[in-house]
Amino acid sequence: MKKSLLPLVLIATTACTDMDTVGRAPKLSPVAGAEHDAMAATPIPASLITRTPTSESSLWSSDRTSLMGDRRAEKRGDILTVVVEIDDKAEISNATGRSRNGSESAGIGSLFGQSRPGLDPMIEAESQGSFSGNGSVNRKEKLTLRIAATVVGELPNGVLEILGTQEVRVNYELRELTVQGYVRPEDISRQNEVTYDKIASARISYGGRGQITEVQQPRYGQQIIEKVFPF
Repeated sequence: MKKSLLPLVLIATTACTDMDTVGRAPKLSPVAGAEHDAMAATPIPASLITRTPTSESSLWSSDRTSLMGDRRAEKRGDILTVVVEIDDKAEISNATGRSRNGSESAGIGSLFGQSRPGLDPMIEAESQGSFSGNGSVNRKEKLTLRIAATVVGELPNGVLEILGTQEVRVNYELRELTVQGYVRPEDISRQNEVTYDKIASARISYGGRGQITEVQQPRYGQQIIEKVFPF
């Protein structure tokens, strides 16, 4: 009786893990983590909060709040915009073929001057082998996104470590975007933007969770069977 109830208990336990999303939109993640800690640990300079009066004879100021000021991210806690524009297309096709035929025979026509039909031929061997393979790759990716990232660290050589997360919930579907990597300060434009191809060790993730995503994914049991089934 206990053995018969065990599968039911396992199924009920697995199902209960996702029961909180039935009839409800997926919950947003709390705004906390490395980005929050970096911004909270670095105070905003007083010159950015209170504008200091400039000299009457001065035409411009080098302050970050002025028209000619440099507003690019430069230290921990600063924010910059990451532009992701991926439009890649790859087509690869190759074919390989190989074949081989071989035959060997050995025999004794006569032994001690007399013909020995039973010994002719004495050994015969034949072998054949063939191999053929075909492969092709046809891939096309197009993605255009913009996300605000935070400088969460600075390496000893001045390279900035950035991290950006974004969540957009529409009805019952939540779209998630994450960007992480390392940026040189000189690669940040005057508009305080950096393109994804200038991010070293870039980790870009664009996905989601919700009712539509759950329908597109195979069930847990099917995934397990595909992993362990040998045929």
